[in-house]
Amino acid sequence: MASSPPLPVKESLLDTYPSLRHSYFSPISPLFNAYDRFAFWRADLGLPAPGTVENLQKETKTTHLSNFIFDGARADLTKSLSMNPLFQVTHSFALGSQTAPSSYNFGAIFGSSQVFMQGGVDHDGNVSGRFNYGWTTGAVTKLQAQLSQQAGHNMIQLEHDYQGLDYSLNAKAMNPSPTDGTGIYVGSYLQSITKNVALGIETVFQRPTPDISEMSSSYLAKITGTEKNWIATAQTQGLGVLQATYWQKLSEKVEVAADLQLIAMPNRREAITTIGAKYDLRLATFRAQLDSTGKVSALLEQRFTPTFAFLIAGEIDHFKAGAKVGVGVMIESSSLTPEEMGMPPQP
Repeated sequence: MASSPPLPVKESLLDTYPSLRHSYFSPISPLFNAYDRFAFWRADLGLPAPGTVENLQKETKTTHLSNFIFDGARADLTKSLSMNPLFQVTHSFALGSQTAPSSYNFGAIFGSSQVFMQGGVDHDGNVSGRFNYGWTTGAVTKLQAQLSQQAGHNMIQLEHDYQGLDYSLNAKAMNPSPTDGTGIYVGSYLQSITKNVALGIETVFQRPTPDISEMSSSYLAKITGTEKNWIATAQTQGLGVLQATYWQKLSEKVEVAADLQLIAMPNRREAITTIGAKYDLRLATFRAQLDSTGKVSALLEQRFTPTFAFLIAGEIDHFKAGAKVGVGVMIESSSLTPEEMGMPPQP
């Protein structure tokens, strides 16, 4: 009796698992056959990529104002020198803030299909830089460094991201010392369990001195709607600390998000709730936020032309009877022609 023909092998799976080309039908490699069959079984489940632990709450953070609010006056002047590869420089000015001193920062960005570099220096001589190298579409090595004239503010961080078909791995080391092993080491793993649920774990190992070490783990969960229009996350941050978020896209222009932080420790018990919304208009973006500490804040980014935007931000603290206001401009210029920028020529 003739043997049945082998099952067809999907080209995408062969690209992801090169060993399948050599070992899937090899009778002398039972271990490889078992692994390859397991890989095929996982691929047939059709589980989606869960994203990374670092971006677990990305949608909530982009909707809320925590990373965008400012006070005083600021100006960002950007000039594009090249589009492919990307190369641009930025002059950033900030003054009149109630929480930070006036500052000036010069930054530069270079980006290609495999390499991303970003660097900056401020008026005090503090230098920061970032370098990313993509080995493949799912494997990226990252290096961050900060050099400061103030003692204790120097930092170097090594990191590697790997994203599989249905999981992601991340390992990073902050200020590692090869001689005595001091530093902060973080490892995380996020795995899709179903098409809508992903679970993960993150472990932090701290060793400030050779005689002192501490390790803690946090557990993560992410639930995504079938239509990708809502995402709920939960993360434990040590004993007695829980953070939960919910983000929903109500329409193409409206997004809402909520954040809840619970702290239940013997010497500290509190809960902070934050709700916010983002409205994307034709040439403007408006964000509003309210939290349980009595703070109400809003930010309007109005773009009058593709190269000029005006920002106005405000925050009122009802419990402390305080208020902050910020105004800013973002100006972009380029010496490139529309064809060089990949844009259709303007009449």
